[in-house]
Amino acid sequence: MIFFNSFLFCGFLCLLAQIILDNSKLTPGHITSIFVVIGAFLDTFSIYDKIIEIVGGGALIPITSFGHSLIHGALSRANAMGFMGILMGMFDLTATGITAAIIFSFVFALVFKPKN
Repeated sequence: MIFFNSFLFCGFLCLLAQIILDNSKLTPGHITSIFVVIGAFLDTFSIYDKIIEIVGGGALIPITSFGHSLIHGALSRANAMGFMGILMGMFDLTATGITAAIIFSFVFALVFKPKN
């Protein structure tokens, strides 16, 4: 059942993004940013953690999970270290993903030749 819930959650987010894209003048970059902010907002009030319990790993795949990771790390470090922990905590949980994106982008830029 958890696989089905994961599929429905990710499918719902894709459907929502496609509806926004088709019916507004927002670009995919705008929609991605909105979803990151929504994930951060939901984690601020511990709603995203409840979604993860219900949906499982399917909630950790979409871009909303990046906002969740940013706020989750910042809040946990802020409790331990105070104000400076906010900045340090934001990158604790997301550093691996950001580093992988930079490395893979660099490698692909070396390997592939852009058109035009």
